[in-house]
Amino acid sequence: MRRAVVASSATVAGIVLLLSLKPHEAATTPAALGAGTGTGSSGTGSSGTGAGTDAGAASPSAGAASGTVRTVTGSAANTRFGPVQVKVTLDGTKITKVEAVEYPTHDRRDQEINSYAVPLLNQEALDAQSADIDVVSGATFTSQGYTSSLQSALDQAAGR
Repeated sequence: MRRAVVASSATVAGIVLLLSLKPHEAATTPAALGAGTGTGSSGTGSSGTGAGTDAGAASPSAGAASGTVRTVTGSAANTRFGPVQVKVTLDGTKITKVEAVEYPTHDRRDQEINSYAVPLLNQEALDAQSADIDVVSGATFTSQGYTSSLQSALDQAAGR
């Protein structure tokens, strides 16, 4: 009987501590925001065709030689909560800007999660200069869709 009381007390204490945790705050510093647009209020962009290239069809190596700046939109990646689509701007082979043009914003929770996750993902992609980035805790589905769409854009830019 005594063990049951101790176990119940520990469980209640754990639940109280868990519920008292505050959610992540949105990134507010310019460095944390990176190229971050998309704060969860718009979240819509192109229609998900994934065929968008705005400038130059040259391969990254040819672009590096001539300094060609081009923007490529990756294909939309469908996630459990909605599509995620990323647009990348490259100067030669260097990623200069990454922007999520479409991501889930259907309800208040989607907006809350993606208002902090998308800017972090944008900065991670800029820092890594690739789609090999960490998943944002609490935004696993958005992160997976983001990296998939980002890789699609980079593949298009490379002419693959």
